[in-house]
Amino acid sequence: MTLQWTAVAAFLYVEVGVLLVLCIPFISAQRWQKIFKFSLWDKIAPYWNKGFLTMIIILIVLFLDAIREVRKYSGAERTTSDQLHPNVFDHHHMKLFRAQRNLYISGFSLFLWLTLRRVISLINQLATVVGTGEALRVQAENANQAAKNYMEDNEQLKRALEGGNRGGNITNNENEKLRKEFNKLQDELKRTSDALTKSRGEVEAMKKQTEGLTREYDRLLREHEQLLVTVSFSVKRHRIHSRAVFGSTLYYVATARSINLKHDYFQLSL
Repeated sequence: MTLQWTAVAAFLYVEVGVLLVLCIPFISAQRWQKIFKFSLWDKIAPYWNKGFLTMIIILIVLFLDAIREVRKYSGAERTTSDQLHPNVFDHHHMKLFRAQRNLYISGFSLFLWLTLRRVISLINQLATVVGTGEALRVQAENANQAAKNYMEDNEQLKRALEGGNRGGNITNNENEKLRKEFNKLQDELKRTSDALTKSRGEVEAMKKQTEGLTREYDRLLREHEQLLVTVSFSVKRHRIHSRAVFGSTLYYVATARSINLKHDYFQLSL
């Protein structure tokens, strides 16, 4: 392989490794988000979009060049001169397989580059949703506890009012004050109940969003595994064909040398 295709293949292997690391199950999305918030990433962030677009342009150019090479060598047919010189046909066929290999490498690199960006974005969104859901859950628990406290205070006020009415020791002003406090607590209880209902609705919405993000993450993981299997099959196929072409080339070279030796021997005999 030339230097540029060696670099693209190395870039493909790096992408596969990074995606495998991101798919490790025991590392949570919150931990990945903490890693992404390191000061080093803050310094790289201004150049990230430019670098991403630059890599996309480079990979697209290489992908189109590989398509051109495949079409160039796929349209040729075997001629009479190729039958007289079989090495030419084998060399042409070798170039076709190299072009196909380059097409697979550049195409998978481009696809995995886009997939890598999407996976990182989904991990950040999932971590944000999980953190927000946890905060809403704590807020709902606090609101529920406050509502229980208000209800207990209301019960105490009711008992105090009933005891005052029976004993006749509480004046009308004190009763009016207690009623105002009771009404105030009822209003606060109503507001707290409304806030609790709203918080529960937000928690349910965040749960649904989290489930959607989880399904999207699982789908990308399955596509990634299928791509890994396809890349492994393409690389094995190219190695097998390269060995076969190399063996046939050695055989034709040995045959040509044998024919030349016989011809020289025949001339010496004459």
